[in-house]
Amino acid sequence: MTTSGFRPTHVVPRHGLPAWEGPDPTRPTVPLDPLLPVRLVERRGDWGHVLCSNGWSAWVDGRLLVAVPQDPPAADGPEGRAADPRPLLARAERALARYRDAVEELMGGGLDGESFRARTRGLRVGVVVDGESVWLYDPGQGRWVYGDGTRLSTYAVDDAPAGKPGRAPARTVTPTAADPGCAPTRVVTPDGDR
Repeated sequence: MTTSGFRPTHVVPRHGLPAWEGPDPTRPTVPLDPLLPVRLVERRGDWGHVLCSNGWSAWVDGRLLVAVPQDPPAADGPEGRAADPRPLLARAERALARYRDAVEELMGGGLDGESFRARTRGLRVGVVVDGESVWLYDPGQGRWVYGDGTRLSTYAVDDAPAGKPGRAPARTVTPTAADPGCAPTRVVTPDGDR
């Protein structure tokens, strides 16, 4: 249960999430519980600094956090843009068609096993559709994304967080302009310039 005034921006994935005292893999701490609501307050490369409802904070692989849907923007506010799922769907369709063509040729005797392996080498596609929900594999980014028909958000990634403290720009994230007490989003470089 969250405390009054705490507004989560994300939840921890359903299998929990390793956590660190700082954006440094040599400083592990207690892992975060599955589906724990958190507020993302800072990013450094792939690292995300999260605040829990009880005031505890930790660093996590920010790419693995699952975004919490926010209230729609007010009619008089600026329109927001979200990742369009259509290009990734089209890429998945093309990859599946290439695989299907190779299977047809293999089954028809036009390809031997070695040729089939060569023709499909490096081909990666992943699609799960369940009602309005879709999970798509993005081979260019090495990640699974979740979509609800209008936007995509990262669900899981292939590799561990990258980046060392002080090397990547830090970014303070403001979840919504409607959230009272939030300062405007600002970008901070490693030397402190804005």
